[in-house]
Amino acid sequence: MKSLKKSILAVGILGAGLISAQSADMKNMIKVGANVGIAVPQENASAALGLDVAYQNLVTPGFGLGIATGYTHYFGRENTVGGLAVDNNDFGVVPVAALVRIYPKQTGFYFGTDLGYGFITGDKQVASNTVVATERPDGGLYIKPEIGYHNRDWNFAVQYQKVFTGDKGEIGDQKYNAGALGLGVSYNIPLGQ
Repeated sequence: MKSLKKSILAVGILGAGLISAQSADMKNMIKVGANVGIAVPQENASAALGLDVAYQNLVTPGFGLGIATGYTHYFGRENTVGGLAVDNNDFGVVPVAALVRIYPKQTGFYFGTDLGYGFITGDKQVASNTVVATERPDGGLYIKPEIGYHNRDWNFAVQYQKVFTGDKGEIGDQKYNAGALGLGVSYNIPLGQ
């Protein structure tokens, strides 16, 4: 019984902290940002550069839900597959995702993720010089977990962005990668109550 009381007390304290974490005038906002990163693993892409746009509603002052989209450009890289040089094409990712954020305090550490579908755009072929024409995937499950620092106006984050494509777009031993580890920054535009 004592464990149950302690658990209820802990949940109550955590809930009170989340409720008092954010100011009420920033309940609805548009987040506009940019991200830069390195492709991981670096098989068909080397780096990524993107723009993000999201709408967030603070359901409670410490918990936000919303929708997110944007565009991230992946820069293709040359690779050697089975002794042959492969010139991989650039491509882009356009996510359509749900946004979830947890803000333990009004200013400071936060974490969250975007989860949805990532549409892959660009050349239909994975590489421009392969003998076998391998078509790139059209998209897949999209996830972008992030952890960072926030204040009233700005968010700074370390993030991992990935579109799961299964075995589509593979060339020999080269797996098709649409994932990057990077840094992101966004500015909050309040929409009022």
